[in-house]
Amino acid sequence: MYRFLISAAHKSSGKTTISIGLAAALQDALPSNASTPSNAPKAPKLSVQPFKKGPDYIDPLWLGRAAGRPCQNLDFFLSSPEELQTEFSRYGSDADICLVEGNKGLYDGLDLKGSNSNAALAKLLDLPVILVLDARGMTRGIAPLILGYQAFDRDLKIAGVILNKLGGRRHESKLRAVIEHYTDIKVLGAVQDDPRLVLIERHLGLMPANEAINANQKIQLIATAVRDQVDLDRLLQLTATAVPLPPASALQISTELPVRIAVARDAAFGFYYAADLDALRHAGAELCFFDSLHDTKLPPCDGLLIGGGFPESFLTELEANVSLRENIRQSIVGGLPTYAECGGLMYLSRRIRRDSQSAEMVGVIPGDIVMHPKPIGRGYVILEKTANHPWPDSDSETVVAPPHTGSVLHAHEFHYSSLEGLPADTTYAYNVRRGHGVDGVSDGIVQGNLLASYTHLRATAGCNWPQKFVRFIRQHRRTHPTPTSSSSKETT
Repeated sequence: MYRFLISAAHKSSGKTTISIGLAAALQDALPSNASTPSNAPKAPKLSVQPFKKGPDYIDPLWLGRAAGRPCQNLDFFLSSPEELQTEFSRYGSDADICLVEGNKGLYDGLDLKGSNSNAALAKLLDLPVILVLDARGMTRGIAPLILGYQAFDRDLKIAGVILNKLGGRRHESKLRAVIEHYTDIKVLGAVQDDPRLVLIERHLGLMPANEAINANQKIQLIATAVRDQVDLDRLLQLTATAVPLPPASALQISTELPVRIAVARDAAFGFYYAADLDALRHAGAELCFFDSLHDTKLPPCDGLLIGGGFPESFLTELEANVSLRENIRQSIVGGLPTYAECGGLMYLSRRIRRDSQSAEMVGVIPGDIVMHPKPIGRGYVILEKTANHPWPDSDSETVVAPPHTGSVLHAHEFHYSSLEGLPADTTYAYNVRRGHGVDGVSDGIVQGNLLASYTHLRATAGCNWPQKFVRFIRQHRRTHPTPTSSSSKETT
């Protein structure tokens, strides 16, 4: 097996682009200890399991598409170290290569000790680090940078560096000479600056892969550049391990009668954690995906889930789909158990206003969304559940040393919008201890069987929201049975 973490000296070094290219290119790499006769059949592809550190939806969409299997998130703020190790084993044990992309810089973190940094994650999971260095404008100065990163934490293994955004072959040769003379670090690659490799960015980061029309072509272009300019064989040699990942306990599958959840997944809504969708399935949910831009009504369902995304980028299309908006409105008003996060909350409001554009939305939340040029809520949040929270708890839930328990939840938010004009008597599911939520004090609008929040939850030991949501749907269906279609298949 091959396992490593990709990090950088600072954000915007191009490590996401390099990680995407590696996830795609390594599938065709020949392991260093393998030999293939010229007349032998083509070797099967190596399986690459991507991971992303921290709260992020967009990078995992790209990494998952590049690797051909869903990217999983690892987050110190939302999970205990023991849970991170379990999740890494659960999703990585059947892969040939585990690639973890870090966030921000290698040693950056929330506290002085860097307890939630990329370096801390690499040590927790026993991963060598591949350091991506933005070398624009650098020559001899690259040496003290590398030496400093090596010396800062001697317990961390930096296996090699990939030089990025280089100014040409002459620039590359100078950097290689400096690094070879002053350090013992291995240069695994030197990627030239190429505007064709740049991924489009906007207010929340990269454009999501589910929205980019030419995502597959872009991934192949990046993979080709990485394949040509990074020594993949040497990278595998330096990150090989004979130590298998410890077995992870199997996720229990609910034996209760399944429920059907309609899930909005399209260019406007695509922010779902892969592990959360798995948790919904294990809780007994059949997921029925629909397209908010083109489908005219919901599929037959017992519950509705609308995750985050960029509804503000599709105002015209969402407003034009009057039939679906009305179908959703009537379903929620009629009592359909519904959970909406961030973009989903925005879609369920009366309207969204962005600059001079204004578009009608579903209209079940009595307030208007206003877009702003700067973030309103950004980063980790801590919530305390109120007595108004509609989902039931259970004593039978599995808890594995969570960093938070009881009514306190750790989560995150990232939104450039505010919700204005809500009635003074609006009911909320959460008090906000840290973060912004709806108004800096509360989050989680409760209206009938609807729960809508700016906060993004994660299915972790301390916050098993999929199990609670499915249980809520199941309880509602027992008292309000609705017809479902057994011929409908789950789509992915």
